[in-house]
Amino acid sequence: MLALCAGLGPWADAHAQARTRSGDYIAVVVNQELVTAGEIDRRMERAQAEAARGARLPPEPELRRMMLDALIDERVMISNARESGMRVDDGEVDRAIQSIAAQNQITLPVLRQRLAAEGTDYFRFRANVREQIMIERLREREVYQRIKVADEDIDKYLEDQRAAANADAETNLAQILVTVPEDADAATVAARRAVAELALARVKGGEAFEAVAREVSEDANRAQGGVIGARPASRLPDAFVEATKALKVGEVTAQPLRTGAGFHLLKVVSRKEVVLGQVQQTRSRHVLLRTSPQLTPEVAARRLAEYRRQIEAGTKSFEDIAREFSEDGSAAGGGDLGWSSPGTMVPEFEQAMNALPINGLSEPVVSRFGVHLIQVLERREQAVELKQLREQARNVLREQRFDQAYADWTKELRSRAYVEYREPPQ
Repeated sequence: MLALCAGLGPWADAHAQARTRSGDYIAVVVNQELVTAGEIDRRMERAQAEAARGARLPPEPELRRMMLDALIDERVMISNARESGMRVDDGEVDRAIQSIAAQNQITLPVLRQRLAAEGTDYFRFRANVREQIMIERLREREVYQRIKVADEDIDKYLEDQRAAANADAETNLAQILVTVPEDADAATVAARRAVAELALARVKGGEAFEAVAREVSEDANRAQGGVIGARPASRLPDAFVEATKALKVGEVTAQPLRTGAGFHLLKVVSRKEVVLGQVQQTRSRHVLLRTSPQLTPEVAARRLAEYRRQIEAGTKSFEDIAREFSEDGSAAGGGDLGWSSPGTMVPEFEQAMNALPINGLSEPVVSRFGVHLIQVLERREQAVELKQLREQARNVLREQRFDQAYADWTKELRSRAYVEYREPPQ
């Protein structure tokens, strides 16, 4: 069933447990679930078919082991989902199958015809789709329960975010510069330092910094009272940033600052600090293709790159492509995700989204959910309550810890499972 494999993913093995082909046999027993040799072979065939389209694969023995491990993990999760009493209603299954058909660019009747042509029982196919939904739901529920985020973790995260944001916040400085010739001797340097120290004494004595700058400074901005203008830290000399980082607005450096240009007196005229109760929200939309051992990230990325080309060429709209191909709940709304605050999205998605201009289209972005094509629609500054801000921080930290928690969970499930490997019949 290679024509469908890319969109169907593991669901294309739907008939494997219902019956076996001639020469097939049970390769592994996992709790009460079975893995057949035919399933492993079909996973191998589909992976190799993707390799023919450009995907890179490991050596065949390693690939076969990976396919078998993936099938065992699926069976372990299905077994646990059943034991927990998890249920998936028919409507969810119907929507998932419609998405599979759309991903393969065929109608539901054609999908059923192709399944029948390949010897796959449609009702078993539905059952397998139901199982895959159960796996995803179980994973989300169980893994998030394991992730603990302490209040101290949130405090540190918020402080780190504030410090990082303010590290490049705009600061408006004024300076009084007393230049020192490059080849100046010690006496000249001392004399120039004395000029700077006298100017500092005048400022400390109550004279306006700007007035002293106009009289004494040898900088190009002396006519403006030495005001340099608002700049982010990245556009200021490191020595200026270090000398003024602890100063409040209106304060002046306690001593002249020596640089290669001479002696500087610096005053903080204004500083735009980040307020923790204010966040930038982004409204975006996306097309999501979920990856599997059969639909590799490379293949999904190529499909999304083609969708991007169609959108840019104007042959298809983003909304139409999302409705037709996206494998996310937002598909019905043209992929619209609404307004999101920092920490709402997984880190890979958020980083790519934040780098886009309004109406910009991303390159394909890989996350643990699959591969995304992202477009930014709007941005706004929004006030948030401290409680909401802390909840957003909690979500960010949970996402950062998800991969490790998921790996630990699957390892634990596997260690508790009954797994019996069987030899081929003689």
